[in-house]
Amino acid sequence: MSSTSTDILRGGQFLVRETQCENVFTPEDFSEDQIMMRDAVKEFVDREIWPNKSRFEKKDYAFTQSSMKQAGDLGFLGVTVPEAYGGLGMGFVSTMLVCDYISGATGSFSTAFGAHTGIGTLPITLYGTEEQKKKYLPLLATGEWFGAYCLTEPGAGSDANSGKTKAVLSADGTHYKITGQKMWISNAGFCKVFIVFARIEDDKNITGFIVENDPANGISMNEEEHKLGIRASSTRQVFFNETKVPVENMLSERGNGFKIAMNALNVGRIKLAAACLDAQRRVITNSVKYANERVQFKTPISQFGAIKYKLAEMATNCFVGESASYRTAKNIEDRIAIRIAEGNSHQEAELKGVEEYAIECSILKVAVSEDIQNCADEGIQIFGGMGFSEDTPMEAAWRDARIARIYEGTNEINRMLSVGMLIKKGMRGHVDLLGPATAVANELTSVPSFDRPDYSILFTEEKEMVAKLKKALLMVAGSAVQKFGADFESHQQILLSTSDMLIEIYMAESGILRAEKLSKTKGEAFVQEQISLAKLYLYHAVDLVSSKGKEAIVSFTSGDEQRMMLTGLKRFTKYVNEPNVADLRIQIADKLIAENAYCFS
Repeated sequence: MSSTSTDILRGGQFLVRETQCENVFTPEDFSEDQIMMRDAVKEFVDREIWPNKSRFEKKDYAFTQSSMKQAGDLGFLGVTVPEAYGGLGMGFVSTMLVCDYISGATGSFSTAFGAHTGIGTLPITLYGTEEQKKKYLPLLATGEWFGAYCLTEPGAGSDANSGKTKAVLSADGTHYKITGQKMWISNAGFCKVFIVFARIEDDKNITGFIVENDPANGISMNEEEHKLGIRASSTRQVFFNETKVPVENMLSERGNGFKIAMNALNVGRIKLAAACLDAQRRVITNSVKYANERVQFKTPISQFGAIKYKLAEMATNCFVGESASYRTAKNIEDRIAIRIAEGNSHQEAELKGVEEYAIECSILKVAVSEDIQNCADEGIQIFGGMGFSEDTPMEAAWRDARIARIYEGTNEINRMLSVGMLIKKGMRGHVDLLGPATAVANELTSVPSFDRPDYSILFTEEKEMVAKLKKALLMVAGSAVQKFGADFESHQQILLSTSDMLIEIYMAESGILRAEKLSKTKGEAFVQEQISLAKLYLYHAVDLVSSKGKEAIVSFTSGDEQRMMLTGLKRFTKYVNEPNVADLRIQIADKLIAENAYCFS
């Protein structure tokens, strides 16, 4: 599928422009090379990681380190590193694929992998000088060295730019002396190089530095943190006491650290979504197998409607999470290719390509991190009392999942960011929000059309429903922006409600586009379950947009304005033909039960 800058939607434009299913990338579109890489990663995880889950749960940090070294030997740590520096130089979709399938067995290894290949390596790849890249990237790509990222401080969590760590230039101008405390540093116990953020003098913004881990150079650590989950992920506090760093180890420019941190987090957010996908597949597969084997009242519990309900909902969220994650990944990859074709360097192209879809990255981070938590929770419930036991994989999956809603920016921060960034894009003219929002406002005072399309054509009503959900969001957000102006972002509860509407619209649309594309390429009769997955997710999305829209409307309107908007919301969230969700769930669950596994990838 060839692409130009005119036919690829910019970040956030999904809200105001229709997407054709032929223009989205889905997991069914993986190339032969990508499938081979996926299978190689799965083989490694099934051979080395999954059978040793108990070692990770027993805080075997040395085993995490040795497993990372094995991954390095197989080339998996170098997927994002350009070939010129010893990596594989894979495209963005392929790097997502590796992150996805290498992360599902245990959160401990997933965190070590993600911290090293993402925030531990990418800042050098994207911001490093040629000398810095030549020196450090080959070591990081092979796993000879491991990387870590030192941003968070005791007083600076979500407010990352408020860190107090200082960098003081030496009298002779050859090095900086860094002093400060960092906490929650993943891979600290075995890393050889840190990306450290510190403030020079009274600069407004922090600055990034590449710091080699040498205890003799004023670097010390607390003992390993004891955590709810990701137990064998090395997590320590790191202290710098006048640690000398050569001036040539400054990363990018002075005061550019906050930008580095934010762009690294954009990548981290979509990769975190990927890292939650195979975890869901494994939980679902284990739940299906147990439900097929567990007999109560002389019947496998998989035959009970209550169990089918859970399995169908788990699979639905996983299917849609896959759909949205790879849709966005390909958009990013295409945008990077366009920028390179326009003459941008690899560094600039990747930075701008990911930054373009920062809204979608935040959406995915929130949606998929919450889906894995719910999935693991239902997995425990299906296992019953056994699910609470360490002898089954469910309780570890549940504990590991909990961190995903916190790191890479909490889900609350990402919810507010998604809407805030969308509004800023509208104000800059990157996304035309004013025109569509004005059209929706005019529609509220007009007589509704009673013309109906041919609903017998697959997904006609569902796509019409998605279009109406977009109108609901434009109505609510447009009215809120008109009322509050630049102060809108201080009304956090309204932001949270509108962000939930935005998230559900993107996720639901992604699932429908994937199922529609499958129906056109494979034939409707062969993808009935995927069609049901997309329809079931949309049904829930409609309910959520309705409830969150109402919550927002009544919080900042009154009188005739409120009545008009609530009437509009009801119009925009009303099906013509309500789907039979019980039948949808049964169809989905029966397929899972027959296949004895998650079978929709």
